[in-house]
Amino acid sequence: MDLGAFSVSLAVKDLARSREFYEKLGFTAFGGDGESWQIMRNGSTVLGLFQGMFEKNILTFNPGWNDRAETLADFTDVRELRREAEAHSLNVLNGESTGNESGPASFMLEDPDGNTILIDQHV
Repeated sequence: MDLGAFSVSLAVKDLARSREFYEKLGFTAFGGDGESWQIMRNGSTVLGLFQGMFEKNILTFNPGWNDRAETLADFTDVRELRREAEAHSLNVLNGESTGNESGPASFMLEDPDGNTILIDQHV
């Protein structure tokens, strides 16, 4: 499965404090509203900082994007990825769709250790 761009989405208590910490490690702000969430980059490493949005950290994959959130010409649609996950008897937690067979949609998985994985397509 080609899951797309990878990042770690961190559940943070204080966005400003977390942003400052990661800036000291060489990360720069790349996206987000700066108030409740911020996307940070250091080279090809991407972190999402989310205050009050998630209970725990999440591994995030974005089909259709590269590590700079640029749209790819060719990628596996999130709905196909979900069908593949279900065919492999993976623990699919939930999912949403626009009702279309293309475009934005997402679903979540849980690995055997309880880690949440978000497959989140924006294009």
